[in-house]
Amino acid sequence: MSKYILAFDQGTTSSRAIVFDRQGAIVSMAQKEFTQIYPQPGWVEHDANEIWSTQVGVAAEAILKANLHASDIQAIGITNQRETTVVWDRRTGEAICNAIVWQDRRTAEFCDSLRAQGLDTMIQEKTGLVIDAYFSATKVKWMLENIPGAREKSEAGHLAFGTIDSWLIWKMTDGKTHVTDVTNASRTLIFNIHTLAWDEELLALFGIPVNMLPEVKSSSEVVAETSTNLFSTRIPIAGIAGDQQAALFGQMCTKPGMVKNTYGTGCFMLMNIGDKPILSNNQLVTTVAWKINGQVQYALEGSIFIAGAVVQWLRDGLGIISHSAEVEELAQKVKSSDGVYLVPAFAGLGAPYWDQHARGTMVGLTRGTTAAHIARASLESIAYQTMEVLKAMEADAGVEIEELRVDGGATANNLLMQFQADLLQTRVVKPAITEVTAIGAAYLAGLATGFWQSTEEIQEQWQISKQYEPDKNFPKETYTKGWLKAVKAARAWARDNEPELESSSATIS
Repeated sequence: MSKYILAFDQGTTSSRAIVFDRQGAIVSMAQKEFTQIYPQPGWVEHDANEIWSTQVGVAAEAILKANLHASDIQAIGITNQRETTVVWDRRTGEAICNAIVWQDRRTAEFCDSLRAQGLDTMIQEKTGLVIDAYFSATKVKWMLENIPGAREKSEAGHLAFGTIDSWLIWKMTDGKTHVTDVTNASRTLIFNIHTLAWDEELLALFGIPVNMLPEVKSSSEVVAETSTNLFSTRIPIAGIAGDQQAALFGQMCTKPGMVKNTYGTGCFMLMNIGDKPILSNNQLVTTVAWKINGQVQYALEGSIFIAGAVVQWLRDGLGIISHSAEVEELAQKVKSSDGVYLVPAFAGLGAPYWDQHARGTMVGLTRGTTAAHIARASLESIAYQTMEVLKAMEADAGVEIEELRVDGGATANNLLMQFQADLLQTRVVKPAITEVTAIGAAYLAGLATGFWQSTEEIQEQWQISKQYEPDKNFPKETYTKGWLKAVKAARAWARDNEPELESSSATIS
């Protein structure tokens, strides 16, 4: 009998389930969106029960669509939106409040106070992370201090904390298993990436009792089996990884120096840096890439806030296109942006600047500027931001990358991908399998259960659908110089009487 792997892909706006066969091909897929909750400006929440019900619902639907039974599934792999925080009562299995989502900014002032105390270096040295409301620990602290009775329940050992992977596994095992994996743990701000253990000093700093925490497992091992209440048979849960690490593995970036960039609403770039963590001097974060067969790999990560969202802005804000797919055709009406640069700092700038005060800025406009120039400058802004993060990674890791593996919606845009290759002077490679996050989780689960025998066997499944070679005559320095001037303008705009700002700390040559 043929067996299959079921991947849970629990994202920020929807829950998906995909069934993969032994060749890594998609057999069936199901997806369901769930409610985004905005109680006040800067706050973002999800209903943890809705996440659970949508995820288990699409899993059943995907199995049914493939004309399979639960007994046909060899293992389940889970990948999830990272940092989103759930705290629940161990006795009832109910969350004490809505999950606080990674995008939520309610703890920003507390993060500012930690920086003011000079704690950034200690926290970065232990966790590889910058102090930011993005990560989980400050969210847990907020719940314990603001939900009535939470602090007392936590001290009595009645509360459990978990990222979304932990919550799903708890529910799938009827509350018998409270675990996470090293990748999700490394996004909490309380996990020491050197010892691979929860850090007592950080737990004390955030006021989080150790009894709330899940046990930390590998990314590829059987951690539990599903309850018989869920499926007709017990299925091993054998792979866990946060979404960007799962995408890195799904892209088969298994050797140091290999890089993937996911072009979504924002961009997430990860570089495999091998078995020793490198702390960034260029405002990137260091994270655990995965742990397989006892071997840990680390990654440098850079986040870009606005990538594909700039195309949505052209559509919904400016109205110069009706559908996102039209942007390439409009941009191709001109040979260049004619010196127009758009810095899409609509929500500040992410890596390598981390400047929350910067604002969206367009420079170089003339009487001859058209909608086509603006469309082209908008697409190019995605490539420029990617270039800055990549150069920061190269500076931190001391390597020059040979190729950039890409995934996400914007990779359908040939103009953008070719400009990216020209700007980086590096080959840009797009894989045949586009569901790299889900297949990364599937691969991790399959390796743990013998569905696939080795990473080398999986490597053979990874195929290129398209690659873009750089134009060696492209005037990279001229384009880059203009971009850096535009970024300086975007950063200076929101500041009064401050000294002149420097460009990115990573040297771009």
